[in-house]
Amino acid sequence: MFVDEVEIHIAAGHGGRGAMSFRREKFVPRGGPNGGDGGPGGHVYLVANPNLNTLLNFRFQKEFSAGRGAHGEGSNRTGRSGNDITLEVPVGTVVFERQGMDLVQVADLTHADERVLIAKGGLGGRGNATFATSTNRAPRRVEPGLPGEEKDLRLHLKLLADVGLVGYPNAGKSTLISRISAAKPKIADYPFTTLAPNLGVVSLSDHRTFVVADVPGLIEGAHRGSGLGHRFLSHLERTKVLVHLVDVSSASGRDPVDDFEIISRELALFPGRDASGERLQDKPLIAAANKIDALDDPSRLERLTEHLRQKGVPLYAVSAATGDGLPALLEAMWKQVNARQTTALESRTSELDPRTSEHA
Repeated sequence: MFVDEVEIHIAAGHGGRGAMSFRREKFVPRGGPNGGDGGPGGHVYLVANPNLNTLLNFRFQKEFSAGRGAHGEGSNRTGRSGNDITLEVPVGTVVFERQGMDLVQVADLTHADERVLIAKGGLGGRGNATFATSTNRAPRRVEPGLPGEEKDLRLHLKLLADVGLVGYPNAGKSTLISRISAAKPKIADYPFTTLAPNLGVVSLSDHRTFVVADVPGLIEGAHRGSGLGHRFLSHLERTKVLVHLVDVSSASGRDPVDDFEIISRELALFPGRDASGERLQDKPLIAAANKIDALDDPSRLERLTEHLRQKGVPLYAVSAATGDGLPALLEAMWKQVNARQTTALESRTSELDPRTSEHA
């Protein structure tokens, strides 16, 4: 089961209480205070596990608590520290904290094994030995441990993929991802066969690879919540390139040019942005005229070709079912993905290079 949004409650451990104790031994006069400090409470961490691709583990267990610190003891013994807990989430998980009626983003785990301290344990209280002074040699003062942080969190998963496949239901996205990768999505001849995103790794020659995401089909009004699109459009925010599949056969009963414009409009109206502020409509776009093996009216492909030529959008005629045209489409995907990766690397390098900053 694919789960991409959950709400949980976490509680870090409370600190232990400081001890009230005095040293009492037969041959040790004026032993003095020896109450130890309480142990600190355990922290709560989130860590990105690259082997996870859903938040299903949080579907039924909603509350998580770290261990509390042990109380201090005599003989200046500090209490044991509370046990930390680490919650594993998929790479691409965005963490929001509920603050009153608002949700505030507190973390975004975008790298494998990235670790975030999400709730701090309370400090242990001081024992009476801490308060001994030259004028107060027998203090009877101790401190309670401080409470650990408690938070209500919402975890939202945004898949990390290089290429996102978009299009109307039954445009052939699931067939395409099953053809170009090892992904095995459900494939059928009725709308909304895909109910959850699918990820697949594409391998090309010379050890080149990239990740493709197939999200549920979009319809008009998806940005407002119509169909399944609104819930899953956010999974496209992190993609580097979008591939728009258009069914050019007559089976759908729709016009391919209209299909392209409707989905393009939904992408433009979706308000989501990636970390750099880029919107879906600003991402590099490749169009794929699918189902050419079932093309019974060549004018449908010709009109779409001319329409996209005027818009400057590259178009590849393919058949996901037979594999026709797919090598050229995959090379075009890789070219765009590689270009985005190179640009991002150069940008990070310039930011880290002090010479660039001095020159600026």
